[in-house]
Amino acid sequence: MLNIKFLLKHPSHFIALGFGAGLSKKAPGTLGTLIGIPLYLFIFSYSFFIKILIALLFTVVGIFVCNQTAHALKVKDPSAIVWDEISAFFLMLIIADPVLNFFQIFELFILFRVFDIWKPFPISYIDRNVSGGLGIMLDDYVAAFFALIVYFSMQWLIH
Repeated sequence: MLNIKFLLKHPSHFIALGFGAGLSKKAPGTLGTLIGIPLYLFIFSYSFFIKILIALLFTVVGIFVCNQTAHALKVKDPSAIVWDEISAFFLMLIIADPVLNFFQIFELFILFRVFDIWKPFPISYIDRNVSGGLGIMLDDYVAAFFALIVYFSMQWLIH
């Protein structure tokens, strides 16, 4: 069922599956997270306000498309849905802005993937108990929040 035909069947599927990244047999969440980088770089020069508006749009659209695609797949939170990783990491990059270098993006990427995969409380609780598109998106946003706390703590300790 998860193939190019499903991806192109509906715009929601195309977005929720990260433009095709979610079709990857290996580490679709990691590949999806990487898609957040060029999306961020595309809007890098925009004002902070515009970036936040775009992130808000990504979130609202994400709740809808992830819900619709999960429903079509008849799975609560399919690993093929990667828009949650894309949009959460995209927001992380905006928050960690204004002057990110390659190493800082790499640090944020690793921290986000660690929290998204590990799912310590309350991420695991949200993952198990909040359903639909909101649940799919929310656990990744909380993982991003924890990753940012660690990132900013590390930055504070270094400086």
